[in-house]
Amino acid sequence: MKRREIEAESEIRLQVSEVSPLQVNRSSEERFFLLGFSDWPSLQPALFVLVLLCYLLTLLGNSALVLLAVRDARLHTPMYYFLGHLALVDAGFTTSVVPPLLANLRGRARSLPRGGCLAQLAASLALGSAECVLLAVMALDRAAAVCRPLHYASLASPRLCRALAGASWLGGLANSAAQTALLAARPLCAPRRLDHFVCELPALLQLVCGRGRSDGTERQMFAARVVILLVPSTVIAASYGAVARAVWGLRAGGGGRKALGTCGSHLAAVCLFYGSASYTYLQPARTYDQSRGKFVSLFYTVLTPALNPLIYTLRNKEVKGAARRLLGDIRRGAARP
Repeated sequence: MKRREIEAESEIRLQVSEVSPLQVNRSSEERFFLLGFSDWPSLQPALFVLVLLCYLLTLLGNSALVLLAVRDARLHTPMYYFLGHLALVDAGFTTSVVPPLLANLRGRARSLPRGGCLAQLAASLALGSAECVLLAVMALDRAAAVCRPLHYASLASPRLCRALAGASWLGGLANSAAQTALLAARPLCAPRRLDHFVCELPALLQLVCGRGRSDGTERQMFAARVVILLVPSTVIAASYGAVARAVWGLRAGGGGRKALGTCGSHLAAVCLFYGSASYTYLQPARTYDQSRGKFVSLFYTVLTPALNPLIYTLRNKEVKGAARRLLGDIRRGAARP
């Protein structure tokens, strides 16, 4: 590890020495050096294959979900409407992270200009925050379907569904804009080296100069992260508490298993996403361990978006039926002269 840090510092000095004296200060201020997994050279080939496979599964699986949700009239329900939005969020979220990660895994640690680093941070924060809110919306939808089946059609009206989906996207954008603007206003001290594969907020906060003067700003940013993670998770916990009570009452009638089947996949996705994201963002920046955090970040940036389509389709008869109908239409279209 020490050897890799020494090499990283040598490369930073080399990059600075290649620019003109008038640009040295500007160049050194605006570039960040991401070590990625360069301190694990023996692990990089296996990680490259794993990340590439997950990325391809994410694009293929989520694109298929969006296509089925749009094309098949039987999936024009609130559940699949929100699932289509989740698929779009997952595809965008992993795309904001994985291509640079793959480039990093194929070579040495790389540098990013300040603008590029903040743009990556803004994109990943916006999409990750939108997923937090969207998962809570989906939990409310499942609770309404299980607990109020007779009134579900009126509760989950198309207009309300569009409003909730829009609120998820706007909430993600608002949280990202606020956090990125607060960070951009703080000076970041050299050496601007991140033991990470992405410009992640907790890692960047450790570079803030004069931490004593910026504690107020960091507390505001931490409070925003608490809100965007804990409020949706509280809504999810309350929703599934209501579902559990309703399912307990349905046990005698034999409807409990069906109700659990509609919610189990969503709960699995929630646990995967919130578990790793909460570890990363619900701790003070001063205690954040970048070397451990980059491995945890792989779960919610790479693995979870790849697993979500499988989680939602393996035991879902409606999606399987829609896929079979689509394949049948494709075969009949290919058979026509």
